[in-house]
Amino acid sequence: MTSTDSAQNAPAKAPAKDPWELPDVSGLVVGVLGGTGDQGRGLAYRLARAGQKVIIGSRAAERARTAADELGLGVEGAENAECARRSDIVIVAVPWDGHGKTLEALREELAGKLVVDCVNPLGFDKKGAYALKPEEGSAAEQAAALLPDSRVTAAFHHLSAVLLQDPAVEEIDTDVMVLGEKRADTDLVQALAARIPGMRGVFAGRLRNAHQVESLVANLISVNRRYKAHAGLRVTDV
Repeated sequence: MTSTDSAQNAPAKAPAKDPWELPDVSGLVVGVLGGTGDQGRGLAYRLARAGQKVIIGSRAAERARTAADELGLGVEGAENAECARRSDIVIVAVPWDGHGKTLEALREELAGKLVVDCVNPLGFDKKGAYALKPEEGSAAEQAAALLPDSRVTAAFHHLSAVLLQDPAVEEIDTDVMVLGEKRADTDLVQALAARIPGMRGVFAGRLRNAHQVESLVANLISVNRRYKAHAGLRVTDV
């Protein structure tokens, strides 16, 4: 058989997958750990407003239910473990100082779940906000280390909690940097971001690149203070 014959008999190469062809996530239940805080509450509100089924999680079930009742839109409140068990996708929006302990306690409930970490390890002093470097490299990598049986991704770091919670704001004009190890997982998170009008999820690499994405929030805080704004990000030419 000649080389020409071999080439003719070789199976056709599959066409490249369209990076903007994303799955339907409308039927998935989204849990938000830390959903009583500003960022978690804002994300819960936006996703519920877009028609997603949302459960807010908190260490105190009553506090979660109160926050859920205030949001309306069919949002439910539950203790963190129940929230994790009942959800298909779990967004981690807890304060950095409670990040590790919260996830460690929920390892069993989060097993097999798609976990989206949006925590930004930051410190503050008289000069303003600055990035912290966790021992694992980033909050997302800490989550992956603590949750070996979960599918950990990172996203939703650069969103203004003020805009997320403002019912007068119809669209959130920003891109969401999405990081993870498997395309099937990052596609789901990108699709979830796209449920919110004005928002777009953009793949931004593996979890080892999460530190600089988390750290950029310190720069955005400086931008917001100087320009009295609620800055987000847009990625050009994609």
